[in-house]
Order: sequence, then C-alpha cells, then structure tokens
Amino acid sequence: MVKFSKLTSLLAGAALAVTGAAVSAADYTLTISSWAPPTHGINAMMWPKFVEMVEEATGGQVTAELKLGLAPPPAQMDLIMDGAADASIIFHGYQAGRFVTTKMIELPGYEGSAEAASVAYWRTYEKHLAAADEHRGVKVIALHTHGPAQLHSNASVTAMEQIAGLKVRIPGGVGGDVGTALGATGIAVPAPKVYETLASNAADGVVMPFESRKGFKLTEVAKNVYEVPGGLYRGSFAFIMNEDTFADLPADLQAALDEKVFGEPLSREIGKIWDQIDSIGRSATEGAEGNAINPASAADLEKFNVIAADVRTKVIAEVTAAGVDGQAAYDMIKAELAAQ
Repeated sequence: MVKFSKLTSLLAGAALAVTGAAVSAADYTLTISSWAPPTHGINAMMWPKFVEMVEEATGGQVTAELKLGLAPPPAQMDLIMDGAADASIIFHGYQAGRFVTTKMIELPGYEGSAEAASVAYWRTYEKHLAAADEHRGVKVIALHTHGPAQLHSNASVTAMEQIAGLKVRIPGGVGGDVGTALGATGIAVPAPKVYETLASNAADGVVMPFESRKGFKLTEVAKNVYEVPGGLYRGSFAFIMNEDTFADLPADLQAALDEKVFGEPLSREIGKIWDQIDSIGRSATEGAEGNAINPASAADLEKFNVIAADVRTKVIAEVTAAGVDGQAAYDMIKAELAAQ
C-alpha cells in the first residue's frame, strides 16, 4: 500500500504557491517525480496546473508535492510501478522497444496545435491504442505531444542535405526513424543533458521543439534553427500514476479525478501549456543575439514529404503488428485534428 505524506515544501522552481491552510486541509498528498529542470515549463506550468485541477476536483482533499532528481527520464515508468513516487511524466521515446503504438502521434505531417494533437491523441488512445496495454502496471492519466520538433545547431543549416553526417541528439521513436532517413548520426542523450552535450561539441545539433530554446537554454549553445513546417516529428508523453495510490483513495475522490481531471481534460490543458512554452521559446530565439531561424525551402519540403510518407507507412505497419489497427488509428488522429 502506498503511503501518503503531508506537503512539506513548495514545488521547487515552479510557479505554484501552496498555503499552510491548503496543506492542512488536504487529506492526501501525492508525490510527483519529475526529471526536467526546475524552471522548465513541465515543472513551472504543467505540474502546477495538474495540482490546481486535482485540488479543485477534490475540494482540496487531494494535493501534491514535486520532487526532482529521483530517477533519470528512462526510469520514471519503473519508479512509479515500484511506488517510489505516485505520479510522473514519461517520454515514450526514451524506452526503445517498450512502446510502439505511441509512435502514432509522433508522425510528421500532422497539422494543428499541441493542444489539438493531445486531445486527438487521448481520444484515439481510448478507442484504439489502449488495447495494446503498453502502460500495464501504471494508470495513464493523460497523454500529450509537444509542438513540432526542429533541428537546433550551432553551425547554420539552411538545406536539408546538410543534415547528413551530422552528429545529432535525436530521441527514440519516430524522431529516430526520421533522423536515420535524413542521414544523421543519432546520439542518445536525455533532454536534461542536451546543453552540456552541445557545449562540449559531443553533438552538432539536437532535434527538439521550440520550447527547448528557453527550457534547455539552446539559444546559448545552438544558435541556429532549421525549421520544417509541422516539424520533423512530435514527441509522445504520458502522465502516469501508481495504481495502488489511486486504489487507496476513497471511491468518491477516484470518481472526481476520473471525471474532472484525468484523461481528456488534463491532456488538453497540458497540450495547451506546451503551445505556450513553444511560443516563449520562439520569442526567446528571436530576441537572442546571434540566433537565427532558417525555414526549409520548398524543394526541401518536397524531399521531406517523401521521407515522411515512408516513415508513416513503416509506423502504421509496426502498430498493426502490435495488435492495433494502425491505419484506423492514424485516420482517427487526422480526422480529430481536422475537426478541432
């Protein structure tokens, strides 16, 4: 049985204030494990929003505290399964082979905001992807995607052909598939390590969304962005919760969280926040001395569309092999995005 502890500290580096009255009123306090830097949007905006929604839905009976550095990004799933923390955020691409159906939302070519994509993702998960049971052992409480991922490098890249041969930090999942197709040499580095990896010249660039310009200080070590409309891929994330933690809550609180917070409501809010931090990252780039955003040419977009189609065919086949109708899932995401 998971033990709950009273809130003893504020969220480190986050924009969330918890009063003593709120703490004393809470009957249950969840421990959140997070791996992003203290001031990153995940910790400064997403988890505070989560706590706000949880407290509102439960009348203040449930709250949460944030702890950083409990485990590296790839270990968060096991951390929650083991009950060392109650909730966390995971990036599916960090665990090669563990997740397949999650690659569906990462495909290049989707049009729409992170908010719209996150809602489409959750709805498609409920109808199709959940059947693969890839998150067994934890309770999935939200799914979301970041904004379009672009190439960030210190040397200027103005043409797609220049990517071939570069040492590039690319995550797993579809990001890895696209990087291979572009001829880049992939380097596996968790997001919190990208700054030092670039600063030490261990990599020529990284592929991440615009929020990283601010969240991981890329304006200092990767002053150029090669931008492809819609991005080279979108990353897949899940907010997860320990199953015993949820089961230990009274039935009325479980119902309130499932109805008002978990699932589409939280997925939408997290996607909306990612749109905000992507905008902040773009503004930081535009205002940083020596930084430049280089748009892909029309000719490069034609080349990339061919690559994207090949990756899409490959991923749909992989998802189908995992026991899910990959084509139906892809079509649903496209339809949901078009309808929003």
